[in-house]
Amino acid sequence: MMKPMLEICCGSFSDVKTAYENGADRVELNSALYMGGLTPTLANLIYAKEKCNIPVVAMVRSRGGGFCYSDEEYDTMLMDAKILLEHGADGIAFGFLTEEKMPDEKRTREMIELIHEYGKEAVFHRAFDCTDNQDSAAEKLIMLGTDRILTSGGAANAWDGRKQLKHLQNQYGKDIAILAGSGVNDINVRALIEYTGITQVHSSCGAWKCDVTASGKEVDFSYDEAMKNGYQCADAGKVRKLAEEISGEDRICLDLRL
Repeated sequence: MMKPMLEICCGSFSDVKTAYENGADRVELNSALYMGGLTPTLANLIYAKEKCNIPVVAMVRSRGGGFCYSDEEYDTMLMDAKILLEHGADGIAFGFLTEEKMPDEKRTREMIELIHEYGKEAVFHRAFDCTDNQDSAAEKLIMLGTDRILTSGGAANAWDGRKQLKHLQNQYGKDIAILAGSGVNDINVRALIEYTGITQVHSSCGAWKCDVTASGKEVDFSYDEAMKNGYQCADAGKVRKLAEEISGEDRICLDLRL
């Protein structure tokens, strides 16, 4: 059996480097992970491609708060995708929905055609989890030529959505890759893979670091009330442990201690 693929959700070049050095097979590069992930800066993509020998899927999402975009937002997202592809992105993660909470056929087709012109992967992200009918949505995405769907099975996390993930894999896995994401960790990943039959998983392996300059005497730019002056980043130990669980074997540790 082929080893399952581990994709790490990254918010910066630093996260990509952490993922690459600790066993990830692929990364999804974003900015603003606390908003669910937005389009990354071009410099982070260029640096990741120069320094890390790992596939980088770039998020294209112009704002938080939903997936039904204005014409202007859509045009800028197409432009972002083209620029990212021209600078080495190995795929684009995106999601367009109609107000009826189904994939926007016209916009999705246009984005997929653009991505495939560059010979790269078209990934429909967790906008899929906001659709009202995942079977109909999956069938439409397959018809349009989508390469992969990132989903928790419509649940708050992949473990809670494991029954739906198993259904999606059994029903559509031959025609499209199902990437299980949200709440995947070293504790549940083996059971999730065994139960669903899914061969690709997605995780942030996130931790918090402190930057005391996020707040002053009268101002506070912290974005998480539970972690004042903190920012999210990929944790090397979590990535390594998750990679080891997926591979089923301990990796050789080169950290020499006296």
